[in-house]
Amino acid sequence: MQAVTISLTQVDQVKQFVDLVGQCPFDVDVVSGRYTVNAKSMLGIYSLDLSKPIQVLIYSEECEELKKDLTKFMP
Repeated sequence: MQAVTISLTQVDQVKQFVDLVGQCPFDVDVVSGRYTVNAKSMLGIYSLDLSKPIQVLIYSEECEELKKDLTKFMP
């Protein structure tokens, strides 16, 4: 498992993020405080407090391309 911290402050960023992780063949979760949701669920992400940075948990060791793509969401 690998972790990356990102910030989703705009509606279009959430859609871009969900589209990006939706293409991954492995599981990806998003953590905000004590809440964890599936990163491929737009509704789940909107249930989180997006005013603060969130942590992305990637359940794969072969995720360098995803981590590179996530840099545009890093604070």
